[in-house]
Amino acid sequence: MRQIVECVPNFSEGRRRDVIDAIAAAVRATPGARLLDVDPNGDYNRTVYTFVGDAETVVQAAFAATEAAARLIDMAAHVGGHPRIGAADVVPFIPISGATMEDCVACAKRYGARIARDLGIPAYLYEYAATRPERRNLAMVRHGQYEGLPHKLADPAWRPDFGEPVFNAKSGATVTGARKFLIAYNVNLRSRDVAAAEKVAGVVRESGRVQRDAKGAKIVGPAGRPLRLPGRLKTVKGLGVDLPDAGFAQVSMNLVDFETTPLHAAYEACREEAEKLGQVVTGSEIVGLVPKAALLMTGRFYAGGQAETISEAELVALAVKKLRLDDFMPFDPAKKVIEYLIGA
Repeated sequence: MRQIVECVPNFSEGRRRDVIDAIAAAVRATPGARLLDVDPNGDYNRTVYTFVGDAETVVQAAFAATEAAARLIDMAAHVGGHPRIGAADVVPFIPISGATMEDCVACAKRYGARIARDLGIPAYLYEYAATRPERRNLAMVRHGQYEGLPHKLADPAWRPDFGEPVFNAKSGATVTGARKFLIAYNVNLRSRDVAAAEKVAGVVRESGRVQRDAKGAKIVGPAGRPLRLPGRLKTVKGLGVDLPDAGFAQVSMNLVDFETTPLHAAYEACREEAEKLGQVVTGSEIVGLVPKAALLMTGRFYAGGQAETISEAELVALAVKKLRLDDFMPFDPAKKVIEYLIGA
């Protein structure tokens, strides 16, 4: 079986087309690398790239892209709606075929060691590559964002896995690791009420939300920490985001395991919680690529008892329609489903 490893780096630039294109060109110039998707977001000021190749190839392509970003992005001037800690913010490696999670952990380690050595960018390992339990969760590693990075680096508990604990003002730091196929999935509200979007996110995400009393104050438990109400959906991370250019607020989620929480479960939960707040969900979007299985699961859910009589293409089309995946941007399965792109 041909080895295919996917890399989905998120770079902190979503507005300057020349920079976005230069990073993409660095990937394309890497022999054996196949760039599948480039998905910029101006409000987030962030671009998600998707490329595949064998293990050695994707590490080289990821380094080349990071080298370009280190030249062209200045984090001291960066402003955007999405949490970020560096120019090459997060660089995950994902096994697709002929590769194991251990292979991808090795990719992350080689990549992290190289950007620290050759570019002076501190690197942290997360998810399956994490060296400590508290570093497994991306949100924990990225806590404090770029602005809080000097303080984080000064804390011995947050010494980088690669590189010295020295603040790189231009490039920040990078989080890299190995993970399962994650679906970046956003649900759109009709309004710009970001407080409502955050309330919906707090109810649906697995980590839930902080409990508050009648006056809105946090309820603190015996250990001195705020008590939390668990969320509705397992393996889901989420937050509310305002998209001023687009003109609406969004529940921005990561579906860490789409077999545990499918797309339709996330969409319907957000729709139900939004309605409780008097908000209307207009549709949703998938950032980057999606496995065919995820859309087929959703198609079968909405098809109900007729699922066995509907073709694969019709199930995919039904999923796109019911999730309103073209609410904000066109959704073409031929360009968004990873198996269609790589011919698998």
